[in-house]
Amino acid sequence: MKMFGNQTLARGTNWFLAALLSIVLVLAACTTPVQTPTQYVVDDLGRLVAINGTPQRIISLAPSNTEILFALGLGDKVVGVTMYCDYPPEAQDKEKVGDYYGPDIEKIIALQPDLILATDFHRFDLIPALAEQGFAVFAVAPQTLDDVLESIQKIGEVTGKEAEASQLVNGMRNKIEEIEEQTKELEEKPSVFYMTWHDPMWTVGRNTWIDDLINIAGGVNIFSQYFESGAMVQIEWVILLNPEVIITSEWSYDWALNATELANTNASQTGRIYTFDDDLAQRPGPRLVEGLEWFAHFVHPEIFEEPEGS
Repeated sequence: MKMFGNQTLARGTNWFLAALLSIVLVLAACTTPVQTPTQYVVDDLGRLVAINGTPQRIISLAPSNTEILFALGLGDKVVGVTMYCDYPPEAQDKEKVGDYYGPDIEKIIALQPDLILATDFHRFDLIPALAEQGFAVFAVAPQTLDDVLESIQKIGEVTGKEAEASQLVNGMRNKIEEIEEQTKELEEKPSVFYMTWHDPMWTVGRNTWIDDLINIAGGVNIFSQYFESGAMVQIEWVILLNPEVIITSEWSYDWALNATELANTNASQTGRIYTFDDDLAQRPGPRLVEGLEWFAHFVHPEIFEEPEGS
């Protein structure tokens, strides 16, 4: 009987411990849920980013990223933007988290985003600081026009808007191919100088989306063979290369028209110094195809009419 009693006690104790363990596990599951990332994606800086579920609170740290988000129908998910995010107009109503160069980390944290779209500019300080806080930070850093299209597709994938992104990218490709079809066999391809700023003078070389826009529009970037990306140049170089077409940012247009230094260039002599909305060329987003239409008109006005809505 004693042995039987010990066995009964042991069984009762085991049952009690099992029940207690079950309760503890249930309580633990209720209080500390395990978040399993639904996808791991590599951003444009080569970082592996974990995205939990479909983002519902998104912060954009660049005007181009903001334009992409709204173009994909994600405006209602955007909870914060920079003070420079002015397109579409609805973006101006969103909470501001500072400027592009120095976003306010405390504001970003307070908004509790589940996705932050940053850029290459933020790679050294802001991205590590936000990642350390546990936020999903996806860097968008396209260089070429193809990169821009790929970035739009990536943003669509991480936000659950793959179909919308594909439709947007296909529409952009169709416009690009339509213009390229009319320029690729041209024998005359004018030399083009794109001036981002004049004091000091800045331009772009090869492997940039602006260089791609010039090429597709049927022109030749005068600095394409000399360097990659953006660069500061001497005006003497521009005079020596003597561009047939000069396209400037809006801020540098008046200077270019009146600069005695450019007076003897082919572009100045023939009155082929142009400008248009900077954002259509300098923001790597959906409106680059509109910028391409302007480039095509400036470089080959005999083929391409002035874009509508000018």
